[in-house]
Amino acid sequence: MAKVEYSAVGRRKKAVARVRLVAGDGKITINKRDIDAYFGLETLKMTVRQPLTLTNTGSFDVVVNVNGGGLTGQAGAIRHGISRALCKADPEVRGTLKKAGLLTRDPRMKERKKYGLKAARRAPQFSKR
Repeated sequence: MAKVEYSAVGRRKKAVARVRLVAGDGKITINKRDIDAYFGLETLKMTVRQPLTLTNTGSFDVVVNVNGGGLTGQAGAIRHGISRALCKADPEVRGTLKKAGLLTRDPRMKERKKYGLKAARRAPQFSKR
């Protein structure tokens, strides 16, 4: 019998999450570590679980491979990937996830540094004399 598996890619800032939904009991594994071991903050764990709680889905184990960016960006990327994979698994939940804004790729990126400036918009200190 073939294993039922849904996969999707989620992105936020520089973070890329490759998400697989496998039939199971709701365990979340990120980079071969448990979610509690990977994320220290409860808000990040809540962000990752948001699509699953919104759609009342507990019948999938979530296996994630994530790299790039910081922890908050990675949590957002995982949330995006889980939402996309849930849409593949059950097309009826698409409306719920879309209304919550979980299927939209967050376009905000780091602005590039410009020449003549110290950062993207930070100018050198001005002195009259």
